[in-house]
Amino acid sequence: MRLTEHPVLRFERGREVTIYFEGKPIKAYEGETIATALHAAGIRVLNYSANEKRPRGLFCAIGKCSSCLMVVNGVPNVRTCITLVEDGMVIERQRGKAKLPREAKPPEFRNAKVVKADIVIIGGGPAGLMAAIHAADGGASVVLLDENPMLGGQLVKQTHKFFGKREQFAGVRGVEIARILEGEARKRKNIKIFLETSAVGIFQDGDEKLVLAVKNNRELIEFRGRAVIVATGAMEKMIPFENNDLPGIYGAGAIQTLMNTYGVKPGDRVLIVGAGNVGLILAYQLIQAGVEVKAIVEAMPKVGGYFVHAAKVRRLGVPILTRHTILRAEGKEKVEKAVVAQLDENWRPIPGTERTFEVDVIALAVGLRPSIELLHQAGCQIRYVRELSGHVALRDEWMETTVRGIFVAGDSAGIEEATTAMLEGKIAGIAATLRLGIADESWLKEMEKAQKDLVEFRSGPFGRHVLEGIKKALIGGVASE
Repeated sequence: MRLTEHPVLRFERGREVTIYFEGKPIKAYEGETIATALHAAGIRVLNYSANEKRPRGLFCAIGKCSSCLMVVNGVPNVRTCITLVEDGMVIERQRGKAKLPREAKPPEFRNAKVVKADIVIIGGGPAGLMAAIHAADGGASVVLLDENPMLGGQLVKQTHKFFGKREQFAGVRGVEIARILEGEARKRKNIKIFLETSAVGIFQDGDEKLVLAVKNNRELIEFRGRAVIVATGAMEKMIPFENNDLPGIYGAGAIQTLMNTYGVKPGDRVLIVGAGNVGLILAYQLIQAGVEVKAIVEAMPKVGGYFVHAAKVRRLGVPILTRHTILRAEGKEKVEKAVVAQLDENWRPIPGTERTFEVDVIALAVGLRPSIELLHQAGCQIRYVRELSGHVALRDEWMETTVRGIFVAGDSAGIEEATTAMLEGKIAGIAATLRLGIADESWLKEMEKAQKDLVEFRSGPFGRHVLEGIKKALIGGVASE
């Protein structure tokens, strides 16, 4: 199931190691996650639900759901989608609730390591990287942490070329943008980077912001700064249909992670739900990896993504079925079939229009929602804004929330494109240094230029609804209905 050839990507795998899944040796490579290695070995069922004992498999692949929790070296509830393999690692399926082994000793809070900086940035995707680079250039000391084993966020799985201006990476593939931004961040001596580090809370401690985090599931760290930028991205949405929890049903991003980051085929035959840009781009990425795309189903009466993407998919022979939805997935321990049907004008399935596709993967490209949990916990005012795809933190034009010194950027501020995430990250990074009195006033012009570029990028037909959402998300803005 591992890819050896790809028209765009080259996969450089680390040293071969052996992990043990329920007593069976499995070949893996250093630098890949546990879930990836198991998937490459054909193992789809990772755990069983607590109440109904139903099988569960990989879904989001970015550590934001519970579908991949397993027992690793005797420790339960390990997020195997973001935990890297180690030689000799012992892995077992988790069956419902599990207890820590008696010999396990959780780290003590009083022994937490302390790391100080002017600005703490949570999230190493496009927004977080741009915030770190510009805050550092403005003279601030910066700590950048991300719970994943690599920087880049969604960029590391995007093989398509970006639109927009040259200075916004037009014509450059997302995977290459990730490498460029990581290189820029790593060459700045006033940026310290912590990977595999999960932030679990933001607190005020005197004049400092305290971000409590856990590194490698073992070490507690207190990150202290005068400002915090939250760029935690988003998580996949789910839609209701029968058996929507079967292994083999993935968020679109998880499939991109398997294919484009780790070079592992998600399956052989795929049905995609959702014909927005993500679903359309995913279709030809799957074809690039040698996977058959049976169809794309879309509940709306027309395709939601760019015409150029839809045209490319159709030329490759993939049917796009508008006014259709998925009714159910079929299979015992994993997906074997998908049943779809046509919808009437009242969004109800039309009897007699059912079609069955023999597939081993169902890809849900039905949108994302902002990850606002840390912002909510920190006391930032939250509002539901439909145009931004969910609950978001209120902020001003400098991306500062209702809690002084806490800024937000990227998909955690509202679901848009990677280009807007980078521009918001730039604004937040500069704004934080200005608020702290570190950067001089010459940086105001740079921030104003980024704000202008942001308005321009949102001025197209796909950005109009976002602009309405931004108005509602601004402090003092009109609440959504």
